[in-house]
Amino acid sequence: MSVFKLQGRTRAQESSNAIERMYITMRHLFNRGFYKPMGVSGETLREALLTLRPEIYGSVADDKAELAGLLYVVDRLPRGIEECRFINLTSDEGYGNSHFKPIVPPKRRRNCYRIDDEQMNIEITRGRSEIYDILTHLTFLFIESHKIMKRVLIDEEGSVTRDWQKLEVAVKKTEELSQIDREVALTHTANILGRTFHEINTLYSKFSTADDPDRFLKLIWSLGKLAINEAVRNDKRIITFSPVLRERLGHHIHGEMWANDIKAKLQELELLQRPIHIISANMHSVMNSLFTPYSLKAELKKKPGFGIYEDLSDSANGNLRNKVAKAALENGMTFLEDKSGTNIDVQIFDTAKLKEGYKTADLSGPDSEKPVIVVMDYAFGEQAYETMDELLKPYIFEDQEFKLNVKSISIMGKAGILEGGKGDIMIPDAHLFEGTADNYPFENQLKMEDLEGNGISVVDGAMITVLGTSLQNKDILKFFHDSTWNVCGLEMEGAHYHKAIQAASKLRGSISEDVQVRYAYYASDNPLETGSTLASGGLGTSGVKPTYLITEKILEQIFNS
Repeated sequence: MSVFKLQGRTRAQESSNAIERMYITMRHLFNRGFYKPMGVSGETLREALLTLRPEIYGSVADDKAELAGLLYVVDRLPRGIEECRFINLTSDEGYGNSHFKPIVPPKRRRNCYRIDDEQMNIEITRGRSEIYDILTHLTFLFIESHKIMKRVLIDEEGSVTRDWQKLEVAVKKTEELSQIDREVALTHTANILGRTFHEINTLYSKFSTADDPDRFLKLIWSLGKLAINEAVRNDKRIITFSPVLRERLGHHIHGEMWANDIKAKLQELELLQRPIHIISANMHSVMNSLFTPYSLKAELKKKPGFGIYEDLSDSANGNLRNKVAKAALENGMTFLEDKSGTNIDVQIFDTAKLKEGYKTADLSGPDSEKPVIVVMDYAFGEQAYETMDELLKPYIFEDQEFKLNVKSISIMGKAGILEGGKGDIMIPDAHLFEGTADNYPFENQLKMEDLEGNGISVVDGAMITVLGTSLQNKDILKFFHDSTWNVCGLEMEGAHYHKAIQAASKLRGSISEDVQVRYAYYASDNPLETGSTLASGGLGTSGVKPTYLITEKILEQIFNS
């Protein structure tokens, strides 16, 4: 038993060391300005990823292709990146005002630009975590491309297998493939990828788009083609970091613009001196919780409780959504679309304008004492520190300094759970920062008993703020779960948020030292369970109830504080 524990611990230590090596390497490559991901300069990244073997990348270390991981990655990278030899990471450098059309990945809000046949530019406006995320996904993508190359390349002159030749014929057809042609091409592709026809056929449609149903075949062919060109012609793929990006990173340029826009709007609305409650959440749950009872009275009679929120979460119910949004905009909500590049939209709610109040909350006092709720969309990793740090700073207006009267800060997010399943709730009492001994204990105003008894499992303990959700494996997570750290889940922003809150309240005095904090997360996956990683798909409607339950408890505490 003790030998087994020692071996498990060693594997966890190897994994932790691999993560540390990846981040040190990525910072070094960023400072250097460029690197060749499949050359000597990218070797450390590749080796560390293969040592780590993250759950989200499945069989990346095996000879056969990893399909679920590939789908996860291509949804987070710009369409067409598999065709590009040159990938350039830039700051916001004016491409939005050019003829280049922005390409926005389906699962990541970032602007990317196809410069020519060989080059893709990716705009970085969300800090280092975004760079880590992209480089990790690209490393996985290039490892997969070389697996394809090794299975189809016969000799150093560039001769290829019959399977590859047949795939190429299918990809180069100008008309849409018939079912027979598609299945023939899939048969050859299955041989190339070391997967069964059934496995390929099952995932095929998930890669398809409305204008390109055969995208999967083109993706595999493009990845293999670039890898073959590297091996035969030494046409290396290159990732570069623009000089402007290297100069700007860490200067809070986007975060400062974003925060100033919010404070200017609060000043314009004469809300700057009111009690302010900040919530980091999505752009629908607070608005729907406040205004559904007022705007959807008839619908609530047919479908009470959380049922109506499931309907509102369905994009097909546009009329219902519009009703709630219209009521919100007419009764105290101001929407601030992000123009700073942070990709974080904001809603401001003046609760003095709530016509029918909120549940049993007492809103009978003077308007000057009624809460102003500022809801900010999700930040990404280290961006949480930049945005919260800037938001909590005093506002300078006409040479006068105005400190924000921040009463509470609530963070609601998705996280990986280590004991439970999708849709369960985690209530943390501390954030631990992965790869360090840094820890941030706090008094969480939300307690387990606030959320229990609603048919959803609730756990508490510490949350670990990871450097990247795509880098975790079972060994390192098992260590965190079983150790005395008492970790119940993992996420990417908590420690960053709390660093900013602690600095503003305890050191700088920008906000009250007695500011209340609330943290609650609902489980998007359980990375310790096979088949329950982020790559297995979204929450679906299982995320609706925990989202709204947490939101309602936060609002109850705000109105009753």
